[in-house]
Amino acid sequence: MEKKIRNLFYFFIAFGIVLLAGCSSDNAQDEAGTASEDEKSGGTLVYGRGADSVSLDPINVTDGESIRVTHNIYETLLEYDHNLELQPKLATEYSSSEDGLTWTFQLREGVKFHDGTDFNADAVVFNFERWMDPENPYHEGDFPYYPFLYGGFKGDDNHLIESVTATGEHELEIVLKRKTAPFLSYLAISMFGIASPAAIEQYGAGIGENPVGTGPFKFEEWNRNNTITLSKNEEYWMDGKPYLDQVIYQVIPENSARLNALQTGEIDILDGMNASDTGIVENTDGIELIKRPSFNIGYMAFNMEKEPFDDPLVRKAINMAIDKEEIVDAFYNGLADPATSPLPPSLWSHDESLEKYDYNVEEAKKLLAEAGFEDGFTTELHTMSNPRPYLPEPMKIAEAIQSDLAEIGITAEIVSSEWATYLEDTKNGKHSMAMYGWTGVMADPDNFLYPNLSKTNAEVPAQNIAFYKSDEFTSLITEARETIDQDKRIELYQEAQQLFQEDAPWVMLAYTTPPLAQSDYVEDYNPHPMSNDLMTDVYLSN
Repeated sequence: MEKKIRNLFYFFIAFGIVLLAGCSSDNAQDEAGTASEDEKSGGTLVYGRGADSVSLDPINVTDGESIRVTHNIYETLLEYDHNLELQPKLATEYSSSEDGLTWTFQLREGVKFHDGTDFNADAVVFNFERWMDPENPYHEGDFPYYPFLYGGFKGDDNHLIESVTATGEHELEIVLKRKTAPFLSYLAISMFGIASPAAIEQYGAGIGENPVGTGPFKFEEWNRNNTITLSKNEEYWMDGKPYLDQVIYQVIPENSARLNALQTGEIDILDGMNASDTGIVENTDGIELIKRPSFNIGYMAFNMEKEPFDDPLVRKAINMAIDKEEIVDAFYNGLADPATSPLPPSLWSHDESLEKYDYNVEEAKKLLAEAGFEDGFTTELHTMSNPRPYLPEPMKIAEAIQSDLAEIGITAEIVSSEWATYLEDTKNGKHSMAMYGWTGVMADPDNFLYPNLSKTNAEVPAQNIAFYKSDEFTSLITEARETIDQDKRIELYQEAQQLFQEDAPWVMLAYTTPPLAQSDYVEDYNPHPMSNDLMTDVYLSN
């Protein structure tokens, strides 16, 4: 394939106009085939994806399409590397008191926000005060992830944080009210990127469209449902990085259209593709298949606050009626395994002994009759219109589920909506059944179970869209969160998984290895298991 046309001209699909785009470096690679630091500079990379971001204020979002952008604008105190191990970021060192309640952090010096103001301990305190205090003038929005992790907001009985204090210009102290095993992991979650206090004061609720962080790229422009443009942070604290001049996140809803855009050079990286198209990528010159390490779950949630899904017999019947293995075979092209647990197999404490719901139409009919629905019933199945890492072809998978349910007398009307609307509708409980999934943002079972299944998060607006309100389940995962002993935590999480299986709030579908593709001149793009890909090291070769 010829060197991409987009290095000269970038075609804006939505508007049908041609705009000048940045060119990659013309320097040749060295004899060993590895580019020098100077040869890595420059160029515009276009990242093709299926849906737009919801907001660029990370504390106000939970979706991957928002976080993949904000992660390049904002930085957290700690971060997870590709091996899912914690590493320093804006905090360079940390220590705790003997009782595990007082944590002291040394912060990175010489770092500036994109608006030129200084990053320091006062800035971190400002952000925490905004996040945790409903009375703070800049506490505008749902801030959904904060109460997931910290037991509510300031003033709530279970709020975890006693105080956050600047004990020096670059020293921070956080005091907890109780021991919390995954506390350090919380600080690595993209939702807790540190924003410029000056920018928050300037933009208020508008910070979601005017993000200002310390990251490798600065926000330039957002054309809703089309493009988000980021530019190189020339003052970034990592010497010589990033290499790219610009990163453009381009929305192309249809998987096939996105693949065509990669083949014609209109985009450089393709995220979200039909698993069946992997063969096309592998057999096309100039583009390459890459795979994101598996760290997700795909499922269908019942709204347990709506009849008849408040009846466990109905939920179990549907679990047995859906042929999960057939769905995986048909739509994932060998890049997924049928799921059983709400924890992925790559995460510690995943319970391999869980007894799965085997596909059994006759047994499903019996359970449905026992629940009083011998003739079935009519309902709705909601799905997003865009691909997700755990649901590459959501409409087709929904249609397969619809067909399976018809075999036991359930008529399910499919309701499809675009991503932002879908998130809003499901968190407000407008669905009866809904396709959903989760990509982990920290390497701890707490991140999969607490946001998605705790009673705490089952109130509108809910992340627990099954509205699963088991006191016993929530007690188990809360105890696990507050237990330091790893073996004891494993016992608690496995007990919680057994209870989940018995209560059946979801139909587990798949653990996936999401396929992506890129042009062969894209170098050092390394997909992160958590989908929050940093573009710091990426460059374009000749």
